[in-house]
Amino acid sequence: MESFEKPILKVNNLRKQFGNGCKKCEDMSEDVLDKNYCPECGTVYACQDVSFEVYNGEILGVVGESGSGKSTMMQCLYFDKEVTKGDAYISNYKDGKSNIFKESSQQKRYIRNNVLGKVYQNPILGLKMDFSAIGNIAEKLIASGNRKVDEMERRGNELLEHVNIPLFRSKEEPKNFSGGMQQRVQIAKALSNNPPILLLDEVTTGLDLSVQANVLDLIKKIQRELGISMIVVSHDLAVIRMLADRTIVMLNGKIIEKGLTDQILEDPQKPYTQQLVHSLL
Repeated sequence: MESFEKPILKVNNLRKQFGNGCKKCEDMSEDVLDKNYCPECGTVYACQDVSFEVYNGEILGVVGESGSGKSTMMQCLYFDKEVTKGDAYISNYKDGKSNIFKESSQQKRYIRNNVLGKVYQNPILGLKMDFSAIGNIAEKLIASGNRKVDEMERRGNELLEHVNIPLFRSKEEPKNFSGGMQQRVQIAKALSNNPPILLLDEVTTGLDLSVQANVLDLIKKIQRELGISMIVVSHDLAVIRMLADRTIVMLNGKIIEKGLTDQILEDPQKPYTQQLVHSLL
C-alpha cells in the first residue's frame, strides 16, 4: 500500500474497558493483567489502545480467537458501544478532521446512516424481522432522509437483485428466510446509501459451507464493482484468505501482528499467529 495515500479510516489508540480500572491496571501492563482482565479490580480491557488504518477500496481482515476484542472493536466503530478513549477519522466525513467518537449522537446517527454500513453475525441485530425485506432497506433510506416512495422501491429492488434475492420475495419478512438469505438482505440494507466503508462481523459463521461460499462471492463482487472499503472480522482464516488484502491479528484486546494477508498466513512471525495458522489450515 502506497504510504502517501491517505487512509479512508484511521483509528488511533481505541480503548474499551468494562469497569473503572484501578491504580494498578491503568497502564494495562502485562505483568498486572491476566490476559485482558485485572484480578485486583475486575476491570476487563476488551480493546487495549488499538490503532490501524483502512485504505480506499481495501478489505482489511481482523482475526483472533473468541474474546480477543475484534467484535468489541467493530461495535465501537459503529457506535453500538461507547469507546473509553481513542480517536477515529473518516476521510469522507468532515474532510477526515473530526474525531467521530467525540461527535454528538445526532452526528453519529448521520455517520451510521450515510458513511458506514454494518452486517452483523446475528441477522436479528441488523434486520427488523417483522418488516418486509424491501421495508428493511427502505428503513435505512428513510433514516438518511429519503422520502420518495417510488425511488426507495426502485433502489430496494435493485439491491435485492444485486444480492440474489428473488423479487417475488421482496415483500416477505426475513424471519421466513434461510440464514444465508437473511445475511444477503442485511448486506443489501447496509449498502442502501452507498457507504464508503462496510463493517462485516463474522458474517458467514453458522452458515452451511455452500451458503458461505455464495455470501463470500457476493462480498467479493460488491467490493470489485463498488470499490467499497471493508473491515471483515472472522475467526475463519479461509474467509480472511479469500477476502482480505491486509490482516491484523488480535489477542487479549491488542493487535499483535499486522501485514499483507499472504505474508501473515504464509510466514507468521508471532508464536500466537503461528499457532492460529497451523491449527486452522
